[in-house]
Amino acid sequence: MINPKKSLGQNFLIDNNIIKKIISLSDICNKNIVEIGPGTGNLTKKIIEQNPKNLILVEKDRALSKNLKDQFKNYKNIKVFNEDILKFSIEDKIEKNSIIIGNLPYNISSQILAKLIKFKTWPPNYKKLILMFQKEVADKILAKHKSSDFGRLAVLTNSRLKVTDNFGVSKNCFYPTPKVKSTVLVFEPFINRDFKVKDISNLEKITHIFFSKKRKMINKAFKTLFKKQKFLAKKIEIDLSLRPNQISEKQYYKITEYFEKKL
Repeated sequence: MINPKKSLGQNFLIDNNIIKKIISLSDICNKNIVEIGPGTGNLTKKIIEQNPKNLILVEKDRALSKNLKDQFKNYKNIKVFNEDILKFSIEDKIEKNSIIIGNLPYNISSQILAKLIKFKTWPPNYKKLILMFQKEVADKILAKHKSSDFGRLAVLTNSRLKVTDNFGVSKNCFYPTPKVKSTVLVFEPFINRDFKVKDISNLEKITHIFFSKKRKMINKAFKTLFKKQKFLAKKIEIDLSLRPNQISEKQYYKITEYFEKKL
């Protein structure tokens, strides 16, 4: 029996109905699949049953990685990488039209999503993401402009991804049982015609400056970024007395565009 490590945010998915539901979200037969954090391989086994063309497994835990290599050593189309997904050069490894699946460690799930959004080449080589998040994080990703949950994650996600499906997952579907509920989100990449930002890292930077003072008026953030803040605010029709969650995604893209012009 493998003991889950709290330090790595390990909660293994053990519910077969949820595993089947995740598998049913995409046609896996003869497709290139990447699984992030396969753990004990419960989901992996079901993926293999669907006959993928290739399967890449990225597992940080050394013992789990060795266990996966032993379990699937007879499959020539499976590669196991004992790597930290945040340091792993996933963009260089995946084939065109890949599907990325993952029961993500809760403590780094938003960082993993950000990494997948910030691919240098866009559209990316993946055509779908099927990812499990803590419900609280998923709610922030799904949040609409002007809602209390609307923030950096929603702005960054909406710049390049569409959420096409989502469903809740009970705590009892995992071992050990987490203290929080989970949500599976399905994303598809797209070309956003409103998004003319050259480097998406700048959007990350802008949203960090704004949302680090979530309850303050945005005039302070504008002052930090621009010398002629009132002139610029008038040009892009933004009221400087608003709070960060009251500005739309499009307005954040515009602010980032002007920020890039002064670099």
